Amino acid sequence: HLNSSVFLLLPSINNYNCKYVFFASSSPVFMSMASGGTSPPPPHKHTNRLAQERSPYLLQHAHNPVDWYPWGQDAFDKAKNEDKPIFLSVGYSTCHWCHVMERESFEDEEIGKILSDNFVCIKVDREERPDVDKVYMTFVQATSGGGGWPMSVWLTPDLRPFIGGTYFPPTDHARRPGLRTVLNRIIEQWQNNRPALESSGERILEALKKGTAIAANPGEGPPPAPAVSSRCFQQLAHSYEEEYGGFRDAPKFPTPVNLMFLMSYWSVNRSTSEGVEALQMALHTLRMMALGGIHDHVAQGFHRYSTDSSWHVPHFEKMLYDQAQLAVAYITASQVSGEQLFADVAKDILLYVSRDLSDKSGGFYSAEDADSVPASGGPEKREGAFCVWTASEVREQLPDVVEGAATRADVFMHHYGVKEQGNVALEQDPHGELQGQNVLIVRYSVELTAARFGISVEKANKLLASARTQMAKVRESRPRPHLDTKMLASWSGLMLSAYASVGAVLGDKALLERAVQAGNFLKEHLWDAERQTMLRSCYRGDEMEVSPPISGFLDDYAFVIGGLLDLYEATLRTEWLQWAEELQLRQDALFWDHQGGGYFCSDPGDRAVLLRLKEDQDGAEPSANSVSASNLLRLSHYCGRGEWLQRSQQLLAAFSDRLTRVPIALPEMVQALMAQHYTLQQIVICGQRDAPDTAGLLAAVNSLFLPHKVLMHVDDDADGFLRRRLPVLSSMSQQGGVATAYVCQDFTCSLPVTDPQELRRLLLDGTTERPAE
Repeated sequence: HLNSSVFLLLPSINNYNCKYVFFASSSPVFMSMASGGTSPPPPHKHTNRLAQERSPYLLQHAHNPVDWYPWGQDAFDKAKNEDKPIFLSVGYSTCHWCHVMERESFEDEEIGKILSDNFVCIKVDREERPDVDKVYMTFVQATSGGGGWPMSVWLTPDLRPFIGGTYFPPTDHARRPGLRTVLNRIIEQWQNNRPALESSGERILEALKKGTAIAANPGEGPPPAPAVSSRCFQQLAHSYEEEYGGFRDAPKFPTPVNLMFLMSYWSVNRSTSEGVEALQMALHTLRMMALGGIHDHVAQGFHRYSTDSSWHVPHFEKMLYDQAQLAVAYITASQVSGEQLFADVAKDILLYVSRDLSDKSGGFYSAEDADSVPASGGPEKREGAFCVWTASEVREQLPDVVEGAATRADVFMHHYGVKEQGNVALEQDPHGELQGQNVLIVRYSVELTAARFGISVEKANKLLASARTQMAKVRESRPRPHLDTKMLASWSGLMLSAYASVGAVLGDKALLERAVQAGNFLKEHLWDAERQTMLRSCYRGDEMEVSPPISGFLDDYAFVIGGLLDLYEATLRTEWLQWAEELQLRQDALFWDHQGGGYFCSDPGDRAVLLRLKEDQDGAEPSANSVSASNLLRLSHYCGRGEWLQRSQQLLAAFSDRLTRVPIALPEMVQALMAQHYTLQQIVICGQRDAPDTAGLLAAVNSLFLPHKVLMHVDDDADGFLRRRLPVLSSMSQQGGVATAYVCQDFTCSLPVTDPQELRRLLLDGTTERPAE
């Protein structure tokens, strides 16, 4: 809803009794978007300075009749010199409603003139500048009760917000004021009532500074982990939807942070009914998602979210961060359950990323759009056009007879719920874009499908696999959705963890090689060794780097460090551990709050960022503070740095109130709190890194879900990184000339083990014997 300060300051808008829907990052509502179709685009009538940018989102607006500026000093100086308010518009390139607002308003000549003549107009890609997005989204949410993208905020020349909202239609509609009306009233108020606007914005900003402060009380320690984790479980159980899994009716988001917490909770509560229930919730959700339409059965990967409770009709956008976290969740589920389905889905996700979201440099692209031009042509893009099928298309592509009178199409349509009239309900398609179309969803087990057509399960599996391959070829001939080729350090760090984790569990050398390639990409293209600084982003092309570069934010450091620790455990190459240590030192220097504990999201020295925020929610992505709490704990064990253990405790203490009251908001941080409480096991493997006996012990470790462990490898190098940091390792060596494992807590270790099965039993029991001599 438009906030009360808007009503107060813009009385004529108040007369509309306006109620807006503030859409989340990807709205469940489908709308068309203009595009050039297949004919060559006409010459551009307008070109603004965004044409010089690299961000795909900013480039999408480079030919608007709006005098757009990127975020930066040029825009700030213009606003001060001309004494004009700033119109700040924030979005991202695969945002559906951002496309809609551009088509309706920013391509409109009249609105463009109003904006350019009366405001300094700034466009921000929220994925490129999350610091700017967080500050003004905090304002919009605090003053309106909602948020989303596109975000529209009006600022004073010194960057203080005074009015904000999200999507505005171009003209008044029913009881909703349009953007023209809003702009004209703001212009009038700026001229006639400016002190009230400015003082209102100042009051709100001061209140936000106080309201968003997160700090530990003097002498306060972390809250008790058993109580916090139990409360987190209870809150998730309360919101759990039993039939199809997930944590609300609709729309349903994958929320891998919740699923990973539930499996971690089970790992320390296996013998309790709560622990068993937590595991069932996680596995059922992952299973139903894998069968649902949110999972792309033809071309792999997961869409952003489901518009219904049964995971059937998705919002078709695909985000890199979802693929990364879901790959880890699915491979974890395979460790816990032994079910091949979960391992297969994890591999499929990485197949999709390797094929469609990977750059030759080793980096990862950010996202694929939901909208594309239908294969039948036409001027308008449609939601899901690249992914959906008519029954006639399926019949045309799969005509061959398999048994009796049944065709491959009959088997495929039965198994995936394809109907002649389409399988999308009217309420899931308010704009008629999916009329007559089918979103594939597994309706029957392979066994039931085989029985229905009188064929063997083996034949049914082969038939369905070949049909999926054929449909994938057909899809490749369709116009593709927009690909955001921005490569972000933070999301690449999450993806690095995914390749390392899945590769280690499956013993898949190709996946581990891709993980190493990603690590090399990050060091070559997103690490400025001279300035000792992570960079936020780079782009596809011969000249990948951004000029001037955007320095990395907290999540860039935290997610990359986490990825490097996972890469070390997967490859046992200490170069990754050494870089992780180096990055953690830089993160501490740049972002640590020495007064209150925890990390600020962005450099506190940047005067253009008005709020010093600490992210306090694990949402679509985990909070960087949550990931940092785990990183610090792991690194304290690897590097022998007791101060990092203390820093992890100080961080958890800073978030103590949030963890105690609403742990469901921070399930990733609750996992870190649990790891502090239960203490990490050190698993030390002594042997030659690439030798078969070492590989056997590693396979035993990687077959199990051990959330509270650090894995170390020691060879004959007496001057190795780990031996220098941890002198206790000098007492550990191979026994009888074969690879040997030690399982320790605080380096009080079990007797040495050389047999992989014995090691597996020892880890499952979680017991330690007397210290090794």
